[in-house]
Amino acid sequence: MSYDREREMFTATCGDCGNECQIPFKPKDDRPVYCRECFQNHKPAPRSGGSRFGGRSGGRSNYGDRRSRFGSRDDRPREMFTATCGDCGNECQIPFKPSEGRPVYCRECFQNHRQN
Repeated sequence: MSYDREREMFTATCGDCGNECQIPFKPKDDRPVYCRECFQNHKPAPRSGGSRFGGRSGGRSNYGDRRSRFGSRDDRPREMFTATCGDCGNECQIPFKPSEGRPVYCRECFQNHRQN
């Protein structure tokens, strides 16, 4: 796609210094327009963090205190539950609440089940 045609320019009055200037869009009555020099004083501050897709990179998410799914993990300790291993019968700590009727395995027995 080629953009060989010249861009239409509009004449406007700068909202700060009052000089006439040329802008590449049609000015609206309810919004001020600034000349090239005055625009530098009104430019929004650059956004910190983020990625090219608009997300945040590892920072706090917009969902309160917890970190985003793609960011770092919470600093809070994980709640652990006590359970009895379905194979060896030893008591173990697991990071989820065990369900009735489903076996829970300690770390060693769980590894054995994963390999089989």
